[in-house]
Parts: sequence; structure tokens; C-alpha cells
Amino acid sequence: MKKLLRRTVTAVLIIALSLGIGLGYDRICDYIDRRLYPRDYREYVERYSALYGVPDHIIYAVIKVESDFESNAVSSAGAVGLMQMLPDTFLWLCSRQGETLDEGMLYDPETSIRYGTYYLSYLYSEFGMWESVFAAYNAGPNRVKEWAADTRYADENGALTNIPFAETRTYTKKVQDAAQLYQKLYP
Repeated sequence: MKKLLRRTVTAVLIIALSLGIGLGYDRICDYIDRRLYPRDYREYVERYSALYGVPDHIIYAVIKVESDFESNAVSSAGAVGLMQMLPDTFLWLCSRQGETLDEGMLYDPETSIRYGTYYLSYLYSEFGMWESVFAAYNAGPNRVKEWAADTRYADENGALTNIPFAETRTYTKKVQDAAQLYQKLYP
């Protein structure tokens, strides 16, 4: 009887300890993930997410992949700011909005998020699929239109099945993965 009681208590303790370790591990992983995938500039992201109809996890994913939340980031191609927009694209988007802004405004977090989100919204209205939007954000909408019309790169509905540029393929996958993680971390 004592032996059975001791085994039962031991089993219960092992199960409780395992559950505690498991829960602790999950919390530590979530904490680390939240530190690696922050929601900086939340006020701007929420404002322009609502204004332009782009889910906030998409905006955060693009910022994470493009600049890792560094507002003064500049790419080798000359893309600037949090959302790494080319000055020509920014000026074109400003003209569509009826505004005249200096391209230096791309370093301003609110301006970068506003116009980056507006551009994502524009691209979504063009393509209707986030994968194509991400590819267009990286390689340009004209290239993606060409790919979508070519059966080597897209299915009969225009959904990309094979992105021919390795950089764009990798970028698209990174943004999709980051978007999924943001959605999981911040439901």
C-alpha cells in the first residue's frame, strides 16, 4: 500500500513538474518572440491599418522584414525608412493623395507607416493576394503583373506559384512567416 501511494505521489509530482516546465517554456518562448517581433509605433500602425484596410499584422511584418523597426534605415537600392520605400514611389503616392511632401519625410516613422500602408493597400487592390502584394512591394508591381500572366510563374487565377527572382522569393517568404508569427503572438 505504501509502495503504491509513493508511486502515485511520484507520478503526480512528475506530471505537475512537466506541466510547469512546459508552461514556463511556452511563456519564455512567447516573451522572446515578443521581444524579437515587437509592435513599435503601434499608434500609427493601428491608425493607418484602419484607414487603409490593411491588417496590422501585415504592416508589422513588412516593417520587421524591411527595416527591423529602424526608422533611419537605408537600403543599398536607396529605399528609406521603416517601410523601406523608394523616394520615387513615395513621391508618386504623395501625388495620388494630392500632397507634396519632401522625400526626407520617409525617415519620419508616421509618414513611412502611412505611405507604406497606403502602398500595401494600393497593391492589394491591384493583386488581391498578399503573396503577390509582398512580391510587388519588393520587385515592383509591373514585374509581378508579368509573372501573374505567365504560366511558368502563376496559376490560371494569377496566383504566383514560382517567383523567378530569388531575392523576391526569399523576401515574400520572410514577410509571410513574420505575418503569421505576429498574428499568433498578438491575436
